[in-house]
Amino acid sequence: MIITVVGLGVIGGSYVQALKGLGHDVYGVDTNEKTLKQAKQDGYIIDGFVDGHEIISQSDLTIICLYPSLVLDFIARHHFKKGSIITDVVGIKSYFLEKALKLVDNDVEYVSGHPMAGREKKGYEYASREVFKNANYIIIEHQKNKKESIEFMSQFVSQLGFKSVKIMSPYDHDEIISYTSQLPHMIAVALMNSDSQRFETGKYIGDSFRDLTRIANINADLWSELFLNNKEYLLESMRLFEEQFDQLKDALMNDNDEKLKIMFDESSRRREKLEK
Repeated sequence: MIITVVGLGVIGGSYVQALKGLGHDVYGVDTNEKTLKQAKQDGYIIDGFVDGHEIISQSDLTIICLYPSLVLDFIARHHFKKGSIITDVVGIKSYFLEKALKLVDNDVEYVSGHPMAGREKKGYEYASREVFKNANYIIIEHQKNKKESIEFMSQFVSQLGFKSVKIMSPYDHDEIISYTSQLPHMIAVALMNSDSQRFETGKYIGDSFRDLTRIANINADLWSELFLNNKEYLLESMRLFEEQFDQLKDALMNDNDEKLKIMFDESSRRREKLEK
């Protein structure tokens, strides 16, 4: 199978690395010629292209690893092989997929996906097949999808190292992702920016602070686009979080140790259950 990965950043670069040795002919498309040259020297792609028109028209599977707006622009400017599959790694689905499906020809199938993996750093140099190891993957199913195409993508991503593959609607995806992905990023940003900077904070932190703020080193262009195009679900997740945070504040202000212990016990129970 001819597979073309568009955008060889952390995720796209991790795709070409994870595909090595699986028997596919893998090509890359990126505007950075240095990145393409490096990926080819590393043995992860057969060849690289800056615009991709020639190889896209021959590809059985095209994996587009670009920002949402750039994915739409790429689809609009390229002709895809009849009978081929296009997929993406976009972190929002309902808003995005509605636009994408209008751009895809009827003889090409769009199976949207979301690898729940990544790193805080940008660029091919931070890519690794280990990014996908034991991570979760979500396949977005819509009314134009064929059952066999969904099954193919499920098996395909499982070969790349993902431990759990879930299939859901674009709306359910956006609702749960607002909580599990976008809200944590909002909290990390708020936590870092709430530092009074009176002290040399880095000299007083432990693993808890490091873990909570790891994702505060955020890709501003990407995440602002994701947040704004999923703001209804995200605002509701933020509201529910604020409700719980206010309960903690009230218990503290009123010296209500019983309430605090109840909330601590509940969070502990839920956390222990989370990854069983």
